[in-house]
Amino acid sequence: MRLTQWTDYTLRVLMYCAATQGRVQPVTITEIAEGYGISRSHLMKIVQQLSAQGLLETTRGRGGGIRLARPASGINVGVVVRATETDFNLVECFDPATDECRLSGQCRLKGVLWQALQAYLAVLDGVTLADLMGSPTRMGIPALDAVPAALPTVAMPVKGGMPRRPAPPGQRALSGSESE
Repeated sequence: MRLTQWTDYTLRVLMYCAATQGRVQPVTITEIAEGYGISRSHLMKIVQQLSAQGLLETTRGRGGGIRLARPASGINVGVVVRATETDFNLVECFDPATDECRLSGQCRLKGVLWQALQAYLAVLDGVTLADLMGSPTRMGIPALDAVPAALPTVAMPVKGGMPRRPAPPGQRALSGSESE
């Protein structure tokens, strides 16, 4: 599952506002745009949508800006993602209007992907904006340096049919018959 840029920026805006919640002066769109290197006009649309959803309050004019409309602990990440993502159809068979797969009646991939999507959303449903801003270990969220930069490599079969485990950098890969 990959989030759209819209959802990514939406979460960044909310997190920025949460991180600066104690400030006297509200956050400005320009400040967020410069902080993240994001288009100001793009952020204006996102802030407008978040305001319409009741997640941000906006104040116009001199000294104006944006603030969270409710406590960060009351903003559920799963709800935000569902409101901003436009397409959860991971494969064409998720949408009966576009499903032209000849295997739809016999394939189990749809069910597996549906379960994976539900698990993904369940994790997000268990997280609030406040959780994202607190100590990473507080609720079992891994610290940034504990998250792999890339997905793990899958064991691939080798000559003779034995699986090969990926080797750490600088080491030789072992086949399934070799001991470690």
